Amino acid sequence: MNNRQLFLNHLGQTSDSPLCLEIVKAEGCTLTDTEGRTYIDLIGGISVCNVGHRHPRVIEAIKKQLDHYLHIMVYGELVQSPQVRYAKALADHLPSSLNSVFFTASGSEATEGAMKLAKRFSNRTQIVSFRNSYHGSTQGALSVMGSEYWQQAFRPLLPDILQLRYNVFEDLDMISDKTACVIAETIQAEAGVLAPQDGWMQALRRRCNETGALLVLDEIQCGFGRNGTLWAFEQFGVVPDILLLGKALGGGMPLGAFIADKRIMDSLTHDPVLGHINTFGGHPVCCAAGLAAFSVLLDENLAGTVREKESLFISQLKHPAIRAVRSRGLMIAVELPDFETNKKLIDELISQGVFTDWFLFASNCLRIAPPLTISLSEIETACQMIIQALNKMPG
Repeated sequence: MNNRQLFLNHLGQTSDSPLCLEIVKAEGCTLTDTEGRTYIDLIGGISVCNVGHRHPRVIEAIKKQLDHYLHIMVYGELVQSPQVRYAKALADHLPSSLNSVFFTASGSEATEGAMKLAKRFSNRTQIVSFRNSYHGSTQGALSVMGSEYWQQAFRPLLPDILQLRYNVFEDLDMISDKTACVIAETIQAEAGVLAPQDGWMQALRRRCNETGALLVLDEIQCGFGRNGTLWAFEQFGVVPDILLLGKALGGGMPLGAFIADKRIMDSLTHDPVLGHINTFGGHPVCCAAGLAAFSVLLDENLAGTVREKESLFISQLKHPAIRAVRSRGLMIAVELPDFETNKKLIDELISQGVFTDWFLFASNCLRIAPPLTISLSEIETACQMIIQALNKMPG
């Protein structure tokens, strides 16, 4: 029995029609399958591989840590050098109020931890989120997801969740002194790359200040240089009370984090003690890999290359079938007439050697979120193949 059949028989499936590509090698911005066919990767593990697949410095850091130790003890009890060094590096490149890092094993777990932290610190129960938002698929994260399509099969979910319209100023008045926190994506990713309109993010920050609600910004997809600055919130002149990170945080290894001021974070240490615990959060190998990737991101100024690459994508993606191109750095949504057109395009691109997909809440949009290391020539080749594929499709 081949691996494809074993995959279908023995792994839990997420859809009834998985792509079933069997990738045996990933390097830089290139994937290679069992038949030796190569693909330009326009997904980057969905914003995971910001420094490219298997960056040499990441591989070196993993191998070095393997010689010391793997798992020792649940997160937060023993001093583990990779965790400590990475937390300090993150804090050094964040505003001073974001100085305490709680590592998790995924972005969804970071969402869960932040929700508990906000409730514990504020002694409030209401959590506000936004329509067409995505913060993970675990039960709590699903409760603040902004789509009934994905929620309806799993109700009842967490109570006291209020969902507002993203980018609508008047909805902010519904945030009140009962609100523990407001959780928002700095850039709405799965909605098809929707950025805050002028002044809205600042208005959200002010309303949280007025009511005492904590502002939680989710940069699980848009952090680590993807939008052209190290953190997306830098572009809007606000600082969250809690920051959510994941995906690129681990440099290709599973890692998440929620980050806050220590006076807020310390509320999880008492009443009850062990208010939040995590077995594999901040796994030392993952932290070693993540710190190496973060160092590459900074040393090679990858965020500084994003604008040029974004502009090249936009200049090349012109075709009658393309309704719009929305972008914020190397997070790009190419809007097509409908999902059927988009799915045909995705399938054709995969057959021609370009790997991409669609967005959860904008299924008519082609996703482009490649490693930040993608070259200009790779961008031009990928865009030419997109246009050629669109030309082959019936009008």
